[in-house]
Amino acid sequence: MRVELAVDARRPDRGCEDFAAATPEALVLLDGSSTPESLATGCTHGTAWYVRRLGVHLLARLTDRADRTVAECLADAIAETAALHGGRCDLANPATPAAMVVAARLRGDTLEYLALGDSLLVLHPEQGPPRVIGDNQRFPGGEELRRQVWSTVPGSAERAALHLRYATAVRAARNTGHGPWIAAALPRAAEHAETGAVARAGLRGAAALSDGAARFTDRLGLGSWADAAHLLAEAGPAELIARVRAAERTDPHCLRWPRSKAHDDAAALYARL
Repeated sequence: MRVELAVDARRPDRGCEDFAAATPEALVLLDGSSTPESLATGCTHGTAWYVRRLGVHLLARLTDRADRTVAECLADAIAETAALHGGRCDLANPATPAAMVVAARLRGDTLEYLALGDSLLVLHPEQGPPRVIGDNQRFPGGEELRRQVWSTVPGSAERAALHLRYATAVRAARNTGHGPWIAAALPRAAEHAETGAVARAGLRGAAALSDGAARFTDRLGLGSWADAAHLLAEAGPAELIARVRAAERTDPHCLRWPRSKAHDDAAALYARL
């Protein structure tokens, strides 16, 4: 694989909670689950710390444990990262740091993959439309709350209160069997990831996108998935993110394109196969 990636924080004064990394045979992309500042997490480290350590451990397992499936590698990485917290953190807190995950690994003539949460893997074939995998842990119980958040003015006290209510509801349900599954402190979350394998033959490449980068198509409508895949292959991930940022700047109050925040952390990776 030949890999190009880009990661961009939503604000220059705030640490980025997205992460992307790759080796010649494996790739990982994580989108940290942002937590309102007023919501206690029980963790002294924070989401940015968590996604970097989980991402590094997952990439290591993918490259050195060919005997483990991609889902098993994620479970191992979650357990290893949980151990790094030590006794200072309450990992039973529903708001403990967590992340959406995309991972892929080449094994001979096959590309194995995993997607957990709303980050996406896009398979880019030589012929025909792309195949989009992911966004597989929707939470219907929170959809109405999210729409209410989007209907308020960004930066307002009303939006902050509704966002806290939404974030609390999601965290109370996730990894319980009654809501979405996400990589946090429980290795069994990996069992709920979407996994599979495809033949390498006929694939031009594979892309991984956090939801902040996937806005190009699914929120801002700047192009189809075929357009996004072509842009990633020809101009690279940084250009796709630059076009997302340019569009977002024309709609700072989220009126044309309703969304929870004007800008989000964005990560994009494209692997030529």
